Amino acid sequence: MPEQETSVALPDFAVGAINLASARLGARALSATDQFFAPLSRMLKDDAAVFLPGEYDEHGKWMDGWESRRKRTPGHDWAIIRLAMPGRIRGFDVDTSHFTGNYPPQCSIEGCFMEKGEADENADWQPILPVSDLGPNSHHYFELDQDARQQVFTHLRLHIYPDGGIARLRVYGSAYFNWDKVGEGEEIDLAYIFGGTHALHWSDAHYGHPDRMLAPGRGVNMGDGWETARRRGPGHDWVIFKLGHPGIIRRIVVDTAHFKGNYPDTCMLRGANLPDQKDIFSVEELGASENWEPILDQTKLQADHIHEFGSGAVHNIGPVTHVRLAIYPDGGVSRLRLYGVKG
Repeated sequence: MPEQETSVALPDFAVGAINLASARLGARALSATDQFFAPLSRMLKDDAAVFLPGEYDEHGKWMDGWESRRKRTPGHDWAIIRLAMPGRIRGFDVDTSHFTGNYPPQCSIEGCFMEKGEADENADWQPILPVSDLGPNSHHYFELDQDARQQVFTHLRLHIYPDGGIARLRVYGSAYFNWDKVGEGEEIDLAYIFGGTHALHWSDAHYGHPDRMLAPGRGVNMGDGWETARRRGPGHDWVIFKLGHPGIIRRIVVDTAHFKGNYPDTCMLRGANLPDQKDIFSVEELGASENWEPILDQTKLQADHIHEFGSGAVHNIGPVTHVRLAIYPDGGVSRLRLYGVKG
């Protein structure tokens, strides 16, 4: 199931996608025509927007998002962000949560691709989302057509007409990585999120989204990883990932950094080569994943520890496009690395 915020179900185009505008993954606010009431950087935060009734600062009411002042001159406000990684975009969520009398009536979005450097107003901006209506205190989902989804962007420019506030901008898509630059036989982390790997379905993500396991570096704290709720009944927790490129897995790293009283007792990894599999699995397909071929047998884990598994533990089952990480019975994993070669 896809990640949800405040019980808002995501549209189909967001299933199996990652948020390219995630600050946690590295998206950055670059510039805006006006940030008087609230800075642009808040619009990229990963958690859901909140409302603090009695909170004010030197500029007025504190709002959890980007908000410009009331425009008294011709024109409109706009802002430029750098995506966390180059990517192809499936659609947007322009979220005006908690903006009621101060939301923009309309917005539009442009994009550009830059090999290096940062974009400014003179970049080669291409239209992505035409001028579209917005309403107060709502998620606004905009799906792109198939032609638009083929383009790769590194930066976006969000226009609001004429002014106002946006709580969150979610840019649902997939990471673009030039796999042609990876040589045959060259070892690479097949689970790296910047290479296009992402979670499709999972049993539970109460404390942290599974994609967090694919992020760069080690986890910075217990919140920087995948953690499930305490399981009170039978069964175990699991997540299915689609790899950015088919590959043969040779080494596995399971890192339980910061998880001490809540790490999984054991884990297991299965894989399958399903090049034609759709991102939304049926109930039958989810059930079949429990019988994919084992890559790592059910193995004991430790608290706050880097577990490395090599040729003695990892089964070579050939190229795989999808993997299923199972944890028994529940708990938290900070990082998952799947080192191997293109298959």
